Order: sequence, then C-alpha cells, then structure tokens
Amino acid sequence: MLAQLAASVILFLVLTAAGSTVARAQDLHFSQFFHSPLTTNPANTGFLPESDYRLGAHYRSQWSSIPVPFRTMSIFGDAQVFRDRFETGWIGLGGVILHDKAGSGNLTSTKIYASAAYHQMLGNTGLLSAGFNIGWANKRVDIAKFTFDNQWNGQFFDIQAPSGEAFAANNINYLDVQFGLNYAYFPTDNIYIHAGFSMHHLNRPKETFFVEKPDYDNRISPRYIAFADAMIKLNDQWILSPGAYFSMQAEAMELAMGLHANYNLSGDGEQQLLAGLYYRGGDALIPMVGYQWKNVRFMFSYDATTSSLRNYTNIYGATEFALLYNGLYSDYQGDKRQTLCPSFR
Repeated sequence: MLAQLAASVILFLVLTAAGSTVARAQDLHFSQFFHSPLTTNPANTGFLPESDYRLGAHYRSQWSSIPVPFRTMSIFGDAQVFRDRFETGWIGLGGVILHDKAGSGNLTSTKIYASAAYHQMLGNTGLLSAGFNIGWANKRVDIAKFTFDNQWNGQFFDIQAPSGEAFAANNINYLDVQFGLNYAYFPTDNIYIHAGFSMHHLNRPKETFFVEKPDYDNRISPRYIAFADAMIKLNDQWILSPGAYFSMQAEAMELAMGLHANYNLSGDGEQQLLAGLYYRGGDALIPMVGYQWKNVRFMFSYDATTSSLRNYTNIYGATEFALLYNGLYSDYQGDKRQTLCPSFR
C-alpha cells in the first residue's frame, strides 16, 4: 500500500510538471523550498508536527562563475503558542529576515517579516491552517556603478556625462503583506501529505527608482505560490519525501519538483543521512545531500544549469546551504502533540 501511494504521489507531480509552461524568474527563491517554510507560505508559521519551535538559516550563491554573482541569505524562527487555550488548535508566531545582493550595481534587498497563523484540527486525520505576514522591505542600488548608452562617446563610456535616466532615488522602502492557506492529511503514522497556496504582495506596493510616470504601473504584481509534499515511511530504515513547488508572478513562472529520502544511520533515528534530486523546469537539475543529528539538520544542494545559460556558466548555477534546528518546550514536552509525521523514533 505504501509503495502504491508513493508511486501515486510521484505520478501526480510528474503530470503537474508536464502540464505546466515554465519560464525562469529571478525573484528571491531557494531550491530547498521545503527548508524555507515562512517564505513559501505564512500558514506554515507554527506548523510543526515534530517540535514546538524551530530556527533556520539559508545561504545561496548563484552564478559565481560570472563576473557578479547573486547572493541570498535568510534567517527565520517560529513557534507554537497558546496550545493550552484551544482544545483542538493552536497559534503559530514567527519571523523571517531576507537579504539579497545582485548585479554590478549592487542591487540590495533587505526584507523583514512578522508572521502569524492559526491551526485547526479537523477530526483526528486533518489539519487546516491560515496565516499572514506583514513586513518592511528596503531596496537600494549604487547608480554610480552603472553605465548608459548616452555616456558612450564612440570609444569608451564617459561616466561624467549625463546618463539620460530620470532617477528619483537610489534607496526605497515599502510595506508588504502576504496570506496563505495549508491543509495536512495524516491517515496513519506512516503517511503525511501536506499542500498549500499563498498570495504575496497583496497590497501591491510601489517599487521603482525612477521618477513616476502617469502611464506606467510601477506596483509589484501579486505572486502566487502553490506547493505539495509528503512523507512516506517505507520501513524502519527509509522515509521518502516527494515534493513540488510552483510560483507565478505576472508572466514569470517557476516549477520545481523531485524527492529526497532520509536513511536511518543509527537505528534509533538520532543520526540520519539525507539525499535527493529535484528539477527546476527549463533551468536546473538539483542534487542535494544532508545529515541530521538529533534535532539539527544540515543540507547542501547544487544547481546544475540545464538551460542555454550553461554555455556561459559551464553548468554551474548555484550552491545552497540550509541549517535547521527543531526544539521542544521543557515545561510540557510532547503535550498536546496532535499531528505526527512519520519518524524513526
């Protein structure tokens, strides 16, 4: 039965990928989307079937083989609270900080979000979650590092010449709002299925360094993210985790899918080896490997470029590191644990 379910989940992900038109986008994103829960969906805040709180950090370096690489970092934390106030539910609170630097003009983004979610049990096998976050975003760019066509004098770029561009500022700030819904289904101790949908930039904030023009819309387009993943315990040695992630913003789309597996090294689940393979449509093949010791997990992934950009990067796309810690409250460890995902322990 477990093998049939695993095959069904994987087939669903393959059909999803086959039926989608994918274009590459360069919004902030991580290949290990399942290790960046709050940026994927704010309803993941406090969605912790194995622990009471968690802390995480991410680092991604993209296209370091070209003159100016892209670097993205994040740290986050979230926790379950007020579990003694609700008989069959709880609240999750958390926050995330994102920092990204890209391009020859050092385009730098810093975003700080606070998240909240409510989680409600539906009988003994289902959980519905709704969450939102609100945050502050700052973007800045070093205009002096750019050159423009108006500055070309036929032999070289004269950086002292007027650029011809109507810059209004090199530093902007705005408020950003996101909302999401999640559903989890866990019919047995060996099966856990989780899916969600979120909408980002609900308030459509303005983002531009230029003088505003009446006929130009400089508001950020809403971004839609959908994901589905599962955990399937095959036996006391293996847990299989297939997953898919889809993002769409204006005309840009991204689809990533694949699976990773946990192998029980120590027999009691305290030491685990992780390995997997994902694919981002039209962009990269993503092998990954990791290690878990008790409540600490580390995973490394590598984006091997499959698009035409490989002619310039020699297939090197990005390296990514994720570090996570899951903890339990000492005062009521395990109390009110209403959802459980497959585990070796």
